[in-house]
Amino acid sequence: MYSIAQLKPGVAIMVDGDPYLVTKSQFSKQARQGGTMKTVLRNLKTGANIQKTFSGNEKCEAADLERARCQYLYDDGSKGIFMHKDTYEQYEIDLELLGRQKGYLLEGGDADVLLFEGNAIGLSLPPKVELKVIETPPGVKGDTAQGGSKPAKLETGVMINVPLFINEGDLIRVNTEEGTYVERV
Repeated sequence: MYSIAQLKPGVAIMVDGDPYLVTKSQFSKQARQGGTMKTVLRNLKTGANIQKTFSGNEKCEAADLERARCQYLYDDGSKGIFMHKDTYEQYEIDLELLGRQKGYLLEGGDADVLLFEGNAIGLSLPPKVELKVIETPPGVKGDTAQGGSKPAKLETGVMINVPLFINEGDLIRVNTEEGTYVERV
């Protein structure tokens, strides 16, 4: 059981019999009232997002999720195919459920597949991944006082903003949780 203070992004809980992953949380407390935790939860079966507020001494049941270390093999257009690194068992996850996480998956790369009652229902990526920049305009330093940024297309097809000194062919580290540039590798 989780208290409301433990509901941080990445925590999996049960709500009305379905597993949900906390994607955002904000704690607030006013004067003599008990604290409240406003959360955004993603249903791990359907991918739908809901907002829920927990208050006071409310407890949440932890979702019984297993994590299987897998290798991303390929996508067949509608599903991503993952293979367990130890048992070689394959799991399929709908690309719609992966959402923007798909943009940080490289074929042959590692990820943790979330299993609920033996079924693959989601994915847990490493916090940072290294991807190659395949397309970006040349960096022209102009009227910027602090630096600046420009759009860049990465090898997985995802677009992010990068500093002006990044060029095509550079290998960069990207934060998978926020989808932001971290550093050049």
